[in-house]
Amino acid sequence: MSARLSAATERESGPLAAWGRFAARHWGRVLVGWVALVVLLGVLGVTARGRFADDFRLPGAESQAALDLLQHQFPQQAGDPATVVLSAESGFEDPAVRVQVDELLDGLRALPEVVAVASPFEPGGGAVSRDGTIAYATVQYGRRGIEVADSSVSALFELVDGASAPGLQVEVGGPVVQSGEILPPGRSEAIGLAAGAVILLVAFGSAVAMGLPMVTALFGLGTGIVLILLLARTLGMSTFTPAFAAMIGIGVGIDYALLVVTRYREELARGLPVVEAVAVAVDTAGRAVIFAGAAVAIALLALFVVGIEFVAAIGVAGATVVFSAVLVATTLLPALLGMVGPRIDRWRIPVFHANGDSHTTSVWHRFSGFVQRNAILSAVVATGALLLLAAPALDMRLGSSDAGNNPESLHSRRAYDLLSEGFGPGFNGPFIVAVELPSAASEPALGHLRDALAATDGVVFVSPPQLSPEGGAAVISVVPAGSPQDESTAELLTRLRNDVIPSATAGTDIRAYVGGITAAFDDIGAQIAERLPLFFAIVIGLSFILLMAVFRSIAVPIKAAVMNLLSIGAAYGVLVAIFQWGWLSDFIGTGGSGPIESFLPMMLFAVLFGLSMDYEVFLLSRIRENYVHGMGNSGAITAGVTQTARVISAAAAIMVAVFLSFALSEGRIIKEFGIGLGTAILLDATVVRLILVPAVMELLGDVNWWFPRWLDRILPKVQIEGSHESAAAATTDS
Repeated sequence: MSARLSAATERESGPLAAWGRFAARHWGRVLVGWVALVVLLGVLGVTARGRFADDFRLPGAESQAALDLLQHQFPQQAGDPATVVLSAESGFEDPAVRVQVDELLDGLRALPEVVAVASPFEPGGGAVSRDGTIAYATVQYGRRGIEVADSSVSALFELVDGASAPGLQVEVGGPVVQSGEILPPGRSEAIGLAAGAVILLVAFGSAVAMGLPMVTALFGLGTGIVLILLLARTLGMSTFTPAFAAMIGIGVGIDYALLVVTRYREELARGLPVVEAVAVAVDTAGRAVIFAGAAVAIALLALFVVGIEFVAAIGVAGATVVFSAVLVATTLLPALLGMVGPRIDRWRIPVFHANGDSHTTSVWHRFSGFVQRNAILSAVVATGALLLLAAPALDMRLGSSDAGNNPESLHSRRAYDLLSEGFGPGFNGPFIVAVELPSAASEPALGHLRDALAATDGVVFVSPPQLSPEGGAAVISVVPAGSPQDESTAELLTRLRNDVIPSATAGTDIRAYVGGITAAFDDIGAQIAERLPLFFAIVIGLSFILLMAVFRSIAVPIKAAVMNLLSIGAAYGVLVAIFQWGWLSDFIGTGGSGPIESFLPMMLFAVLFGLSMDYEVFLLSRIRENYVHGMGNSGAITAGVTQTARVISAAAAIMVAVFLSFALSEGRIIKEFGIGLGTAILLDATVVRLILVPAVMELLGDVNWWFPRWLDRILPKVQIEGSHESAAAATTDS
């Protein structure tokens, strides 16, 4: 009896339990508050003018030095261009075609924010292919692409769309059009939500229980997206940020709500009244949700150590939607549970409703027992499978996709293909050599530099130097033989910077910097590779300390880190096989083989390490609880796996379905994220949680829970499940 009184006191004193009790009793007030918040966010969302554009600034890099010099010395070219590409079957000597093109050029000059248009037919322009069927016009804007108004970009698209005619194809590409070609969200998000609804229906067997996580996930996603729109006014967020945020928001939103609703149903089944069941659910599952969300957010915010604005901005966007999901799961959902009350299992679907089989006869119990009886074999087979999947990652080449990987439905992809056909693949990503000229006497050295560049293997074209109006700088365009994604192009950049240019400028006072978008991506990749060890150390180190504080163990955090690395490595291997080697590329629609996005591995690492902490804590807390309350190591493992397998499987299935649904997106980067995240979560919830964890813990025995006394004294105790677990245990023991 005293234990029960103690438990009641703990419940009263817990702030999360108190909040859960308040939300359940006064659910009307909480819902009104949320409605007011949604209205406010809706107004802010309508007025938010955040822009999403691919701005790859990198202070301190050579490509950035080249850009800064050009913007200072060539103010008339401080803006970004759009490239209008023309293809005429009869050639541009055809008078009828020339009339059409001239009308198009006049229309381009009249567009808002356009400061100059270079005709493809200007003498010495070199803007017509050798066979005379492909040409391009350069449309110069007065501002950078990310600053050009949406209406101005739309006007450009309308003009280009209206200019195409029989015998004349007109496309447009370049930095200005990127923000206007953000792939519209909708299909992947809808498929992910539908898949989540089906899995919840199977897991709960009730339409009401299925509906609550769906409602809260949508609220959380909407809240997060509006906050991201507001943040985009000050942070440079990439064009794929909304889709990435939607992917993470839907996945964790449904996942977190699933844990809370599951615990609420369990407490109702044990006989607790609605208010107390909500209080227990918030103080246990809600606490676990807060911990899991904090782990994901911390890992994402650790991306700031990379020192690249757009990478950090992606991390902020991800952390924002995770914060929104946690907020909704711990504030709105308890009120909805209070409103629904005992009707949570209404509208049951008999074929899906749980049949109540005991743990001892369940499939999970038998499976865990088999794994533990064959622990060595299970561990070897599971580890071997993960290592086999991870093997392609040894060949990973970091770089960047470009318009050549875009869907063929977009203007930028068709423009890219036409330019490659007419002028060679390197034309889509030339190196821009910015040369600083301290004096007029430096100009002869400029000619020597151009000759050296033209004589370099792998260079197919070098433009004549163009002097700035004041004569303090010059710009030279260098077209490589390979496409921007080719490894040969990266090798050429290294030779130009390390050998060709230093040799050509030795003994002179000129200084040359190699820039351009291709060089910028190479610099970004180099900085990411340099900061990657620090980033990994921060994420793994923080996770190790947190798990030590929670489970009072040395072996458990080490095991968790190694197993997380195995599942993430396997996901990397799958990405390399599909996107770099081209396996299944036609089926998946990857836009062709190419390097893995330079920022993708660390982004996946951040998200996956945080998400896997959720499953790790959920499983190990049950195993440790069983062990502490008298079960032997083997029995505690079997019971823990059996107790959590259903929920972990449902949660992981939702995550996998949501993430893989984004493989249907037309954007290559989002496909990479979706397939990488989906693969890793699938492996983590099956091979790792159901095979490796029980097998390795069986082999380690009591070593799992060894913890030095001196470390136990100095390390703070972190309680994930709340007071109810210990209270329930005390009641049972009494």
